[in-house]
Amino acid sequence: MGRSGISRSLATTLLLAAHIAQAAVQEEHAHEPYPVHVQPGQTLRQALQDATPILVEGRRFHGYTHWNVHWNFWWHSDDAGRCRITRVSTRLRTRIQMPELRTGSAAQQTQFARYARALHQHEQGHVQFGRAAAQAIDQGIAALPEAPDCPTLERQANALGQRLLAGQVAQEKEYDRTTRHGATQGATLD
Repeated sequence: MGRSGISRSLATTLLLAAHIAQAAVQEEHAHEPYPVHVQPGQTLRQALQDATPILVEGRRFHGYTHWNVHWNFWWHSDDAGRCRITRVSTRLRTRIQMPELRTGSAAQQTQFARYARALHQHEQGHVQFGRAAAQAIDQGIAALPEAPDCPTLERQANALGQRLLAGQVAQEKEYDRTTRHGATQGATLD
């Protein structure tokens, strides 16, 4: 009985594994610094405001994170036309814009170092929203149940991806509101 039981168990495990979609999130991260030069008589805040290329809804920001999630999936259709996901590939791309102080007094350099650390921490929070979206989409699509046909499965997978993206974007907006764009995390200037 031992051999027969092991063979059936192994065959069942292999069969189940063959029906579980393969999924993986690939990440690409880019940093895009912009130069900041403090002019004589200028405060660090003024220099940052003058140097920043970041303008969102009419407001200037010193740091910004853009993330994008792109997903692909493959399916298998059986003889009856029923369709299931067999593989998912999800890619997260992030781009963080941050200031890079090139000139300034020793006191401004010290103040900037503290500010830049806190601002970077805040921007990493934005990266985490992109990562959470990518992982949820990747796992969610991989776990979709079999559909009556492939066009239905494709619509379900893409609708799920869009819904999960929208959820993370809403949470990200709340993150900016509650942290006051990083101010409560120490990203403030005197």
